[in-house]
Amino acid sequence: MSCATERQSNAMLQSLKTTLEMIKIEHTLFALPFAFLGAVLAAQGMPTGGQILWICVAMVGARSAAMAFNRLVDREFDAANPRTRTRALPAGLLSVQFVTIFIVVSSALFFMAAWMLNRLTLLLSPIALASVLFYSYTKRFTSLSHLVLGWCLCIAPTGAWIAVRGTLDSPVPLLLSLAVLLWTAGFDIIYACQDQEFDAQAGLNSIPQRFGIARALWISRALHALMFLALLWIYLLTGLHSLGLLGIIATAALLVYQHRLVRADDLSRLNMAFFTTNAYVSIILFLTIAADVFLFR
Repeated sequence: MSCATERQSNAMLQSLKTTLEMIKIEHTLFALPFAFLGAVLAAQGMPTGGQILWICVAMVGARSAAMAFNRLVDREFDAANPRTRTRALPAGLLSVQFVTIFIVVSSALFFMAAWMLNRLTLLLSPIALASVLFYSYTKRFTSLSHLVLGWCLCIAPTGAWIAVRGTLDSPVPLLLSLAVLLWTAGFDIIYACQDQEFDAQAGLNSIPQRFGIARALWISRALHALMFLALLWIYLLTGLHSLGLLGIIATAALLVYQHRLVRADDLSRLNMAFFTTNAYVSIILFLTIAADVFLFR
């Protein structure tokens, strides 16, 4: 391999790494298990291999488009915020043109996956994509942007149910989506606490900016308590057994632990509360409830 070819290869690998960091590809773990859970509950067992494949493609495509779009429209705010000024766009690591093309390609991938699943999934796909892109503007005019983000993630389980059945014929996926909405809004409020001062200076809206960090944390706790109630409702409605209940109890314990890590006067463990516990929540719920379905169907 020539030196020029090697340099080009290294540059491409670096661009790929930077792009994956920009869209936080690892955070797909937050929503993907809920999509799989919606699919398993819809199938009352294992969905087909094709359904699993295209649900994964749809999730990655939609989320990649949404994250890249968020970075694109917020690049000026990111450049002004000390916490985010090292992100790819404000730091000049990626160009606006490249990110724009990436958004178009990711969106096309999402629509292709919806088309491969079924007609209703395809018909609803523009609403789903519009929702996840619209979120990026909400902090400019409402403190309820956390709930809008919750709406974006809560599309996953109901969307996966429709992807498997081709119809929405049960309240179960809607309750699962409600649980995801409440969970997401709750943890996003915690995450937004670190930007309270910057949001106030930049004219951006959030629950912590409007109500203060202490009250915002109580609002987050209330949302997570409601999420627990929604999960119990799902448990009763679906006739799950001990494994499903164990997963719900473990989730409640994780949420309590998450809130014990963060205090209004001490946000030093905020990243641990946000990244570590939230990844475990979705995975634990998927593994326990899916195992319950497979073992006792």
